Amino acid sequence: MRKISSPLRVALVGYGSVAEKMHAPLIDVCPDLELTAVVERHSNRCEEKYPQVQTFRSFDSLLEQGEVDLIVITTPNEFHFPMAKQALEAGKHVVVDKPVTIYSWQAEELQKLASQKGLVCSVFHNRRFDGDFKTIQQLISEDILGRIVYLESHFDRFRPNVSENWREKDVPGNGITYDLGSHLIDQVVLLFGLPFAIQADIQRQRDGAVADDHFDIVLYYGHKKARVTAGVLVNAPTPKFLLLGEKGSYQKYGLDVQEAAFKAGIKPEGADWGVEPKESWGKLYLENETKSFPTLPGDYRVFYQNVADAILQDKELSVTLSQTIGVLKLIEAAFESSKEGKKVLRAEGGW
Repeated sequence: MRKISSPLRVALVGYGSVAEKMHAPLIDVCPDLELTAVVERHSNRCEEKYPQVQTFRSFDSLLEQGEVDLIVITTPNEFHFPMAKQALEAGKHVVVDKPVTIYSWQAEELQKLASQKGLVCSVFHNRRFDGDFKTIQQLISEDILGRIVYLESHFDRFRPNVSENWREKDVPGNGITYDLGSHLIDQVVLLFGLPFAIQADIQRQRDGAVADDHFDIVLYYGHKKARVTAGVLVNAPTPKFLLLGEKGSYQKYGLDVQEAAFKAGIKPEGADWGVEPKESWGKLYLENETKSFPTLPGDYRVFYQNVADAILQDKELSVTLSQTIGVLKLIEAAFESSKEGKKVLRAEGGW
């Protein structure tokens, strides 16, 4: 067996939009990673941009023939668990796009397997490295707003027509709650920990929708609460974040600048990557003044460098399976709450 050394040989499983626009460029610029293989069933698009890549037509053939150290799974959600399990059983380190699995018990099985094998298994919760979220963390850690009583987090879009994307079809793990809810709930849990109760309203608002396309979820923390919401029929500006505290409030509009940069095909490199222009900064509303508050630079590159460091140097993993298991249990509780029309309380043993 090859002794693992830098750069780690990386395989992408799936080469859809997210893999092409985000995962591949991030892997490409990480000095400790080298993209060497990809699984594409019908084309060789990845090879066109990365000539050193070997294309495989199936996941099985990758595991049988591909000499790789780290496998990145970007397939539809229903395939995350079986593929991650198969990769770990084959002795490969794994990154799975969020959500890591559909059900929390599946993630728990992956956690046990990775631990037994001594392998790294992480989840692409890149929104932890958004500039606006890092700024929220700064506001709280520096006590700028005093005791926090309320956080509101939006991810709204205007997409009135149901698309052909698998997320909007009648397949396991579809819908906006697993897609965007995973990000927003993960951010709240990172800030405040697991709540003691959750209440959710999850809907299909568009004509012909078979997958949920709206959620409004409240997480309760005693003296404070957090509300996360997203919809696809929102054609008016809504704040990305609203944070309320005893000393004042913070409001921020607009998405992290990295998203537009990736969509434009800009390579994620240089000191200016993830830096937001001043005119887009959020506003700080204090008792006697209102002022712009600088948005910290966002940097998704941190995620893959951390994964490489965890494999090569045994450094602490930033996004762990135990964290994502908690998020999945909250998503499961949110669906239960919405179905039953009531608040769901955390059990004595936890979620």
